[in-house]
Amino acid sequence: MSRKHPIISITGSSGAGTTSVKKTFEQIFFREKVNAAYIEGDAFHRYDRTEMRTQMAREADRGNKHFSHFSPETNLFEELERAFRDYGETGTATTRHYVHDAEESALHGAAPGTFTEWERLPENSDLLFYEGLHGAVVTDKVNVARYADLKIGVVPVINLEWIQKLHRDRSARGYSTEAVTDTILRRMPDYIHYICPQFTETDINFQRVPTVDTSNPFVARWIPTPDESMVVIRFKNPRGIDFPYLLSMLPHSFMSRANSIVCPGAKLDLAMQLILTPLIMQLIERKRNLK
Repeated sequence: MSRKHPIISITGSSGAGTTSVKKTFEQIFFREKVNAAYIEGDAFHRYDRTEMRTQMAREADRGNKHFSHFSPETNLFEELERAFRDYGETGTATTRHYVHDAEESALHGAAPGTFTEWERLPENSDLLFYEGLHGAVVTDKVNVARYADLKIGVVPVINLEWIQKLHRDRSARGYSTEAVTDTILRRMPDYIHYICPQFTETDINFQRVPTVDTSNPFVARWIPTPDESMVVIRFKNPRGIDFPYLLSMLPHSFMSRANSIVCPGAKLDLAMQLILTPLIMQLIERKRNLK
């Protein structure tokens, strides 16, 4: 952790809503005039889209039915840890971009499904912002979590996560329900071993819980809306958190435990603004006081 070059890490599984959370952070950065450097979790996948398909088929032929994007075998954990460490020490690091679609292809000049070249982050940023699958990963070889000053977990309950993935992959990618189900099953061991444990490392978790029936996510016709959800917000260390203020600012919220507050799903953005803005500004003030 670095007072001079702070790092904020947003960790969530695929389809958990980390992209929406990133937009909330961008709003805070814009409003508070914070110059952030960005690292995308996809940039540290080991294989591009074509290579991943080849490796997956090869592993399947070997009898490995659980080869996924969640594991150390398919990610550059050492390079990600080095990027966090380098930024904390020097204020810059090496990263790249994964090109998802034609729009990003035009922006970065690389084909969809491939990576751009490695390059250094811009100098003189106020902080580093990471959003991806492994911002708090700890294995027997790496400990990314120890380098982040503020770690945020974003995760829906598992049935809701599956519903979101099913709807996204069928509508945006044209996959069948059976194909998405196979992907969920293939990822499950790595999800248990490499995704779930990160949420014990995070400082704050935002977990969306539906209040409608999601008992069979594979036949759900709609994704539960924010108004049909509650959000459980868990603080690893609740000391210094003004719970009475949050309860007063978030209508119909309540405390479920001494370190947890529950609020309506539609108030997630407001809750994040109220909770995260002071924490971000603490990091910035601590940084500026060193100059």
